[in-house]
Amino acid sequence: MPGIDECLMEAMTLPGARGASLVDWNSGLALGTAGESPVGDHETTAAETAELARAAAEFDSFTAPGDEPESTPADGGAPPVEDLIVTTRAGYHVLRFVRTSFDSSVFLHLWLDRDTGNLALARMRLGDLAERLVLG
Repeated sequence: MPGIDECLMEAMTLPGARGASLVDWNSGLALGTAGESPVGDHETTAAETAELARAAAEFDSFTAPGDEPESTPADGGAPPVEDLIVTTRAGYHVLRFVRTSFDSSVFLHLWLDRDTGNLALARMRLGDLAERLVLG
């Protein structure tokens, strides 16, 4: 089972990967980074993506009837959203929420080049990485 650095390095092997990070969406801090940042600074990217993740995880509009988790992030459960995909003219941003034994407030962020990235593969592999990630 990979730790943070191993997980991010594995994410960077995906076709078109430009940057990856593990972010705490409560604080907006990057717990680990690899590769480039879209704005040249991983901490700025982490803070900005955390805002998006927090909105998706906390607003009821993103939860369809029947999708409600048995518990919420506030009580240690997983957010109702599995992942978010943001497309830009130059790339894709995939945010995959990670279930943890504590507060489940972290997500993997992968930035892909639009021309060389494979969005479907990235989504599947990030899901696998999120399940195997060991946070100590």
